[in-house]
Amino acid sequence: MLAILYICCMSIIQEIRFLLQKELLLEWRQKYAIGGILLYVVSTVFIVFLSTMDIGAQIWNILFWIIVLFASVNAIAKSFVQENSDRQLYYYTLVNPIAIICSKMIYNIGLLFLLSILSYAAMTIVAENPVKDAGTFWAALFLGSVGFSITFTFISAIASKVDNSATLMAILSFPLVIPILGTLMKISRNALALEQDTSIGRDFLTLVAIDFILFGLALILFPFLWKE
Repeated sequence: MLAILYICCMSIIQEIRFLLQKELLLEWRQKYAIGGILLYVVSTVFIVFLSTMDIGAQIWNILFWIIVLFASVNAIAKSFVQENSDRQLYYYTLVNPIAIICSKMIYNIGLLFLLSILSYAAMTIVAENPVKDAGTFWAALFLGSVGFSITFTFISAIASKVDNSATLMAILSFPLVIPILGTLMKISRNALALEQDTSIGRDFLTLVAIDFILFGLALILFPFLWKE
């Protein structure tokens, strides 16, 4: 029994590796997609620069997470929407659905974390960097990238099954993103020394728990969605 389980796990891991290579190859061929997202980040930060040269830490924190949130939506909305029905049927005959959803999530985590770093760098250039506790802030940034990636990837899979996918994705993702964003804002306020909260460790555990719950739900529900 253990041997069979080991073989299945190794097979899924190998499929994830090949699917990740496919995602990177497609992204390289479609440079306009990531270029459009980078243009959004840079243009938004430039508008902030033109609007005011002197923003406080509170406004910096709000603007930063707004930029990251909308960059996440633009980056992940195409995850399953760009896959036509013929290609999905082809994948269905070749690979395990768990490998498909995991490869999408892993790729999007890396993409979102990279976009978050670029957003942070751009905001630091146009405005004074108010971050006091870099370790706390970067940990929150990574966990936020994980949470946004899991949420938007699975919602993208659901939205790809209908015609008006963009509207459905916005409606379904909003209630799931609110607890993640609220926890991230609370942690980042501590990192920016806007408030002193002794329960910062509990906030991190809450964020990790949300990520694990969303990941578990995606693994359970996606195979049923994939069969439709």
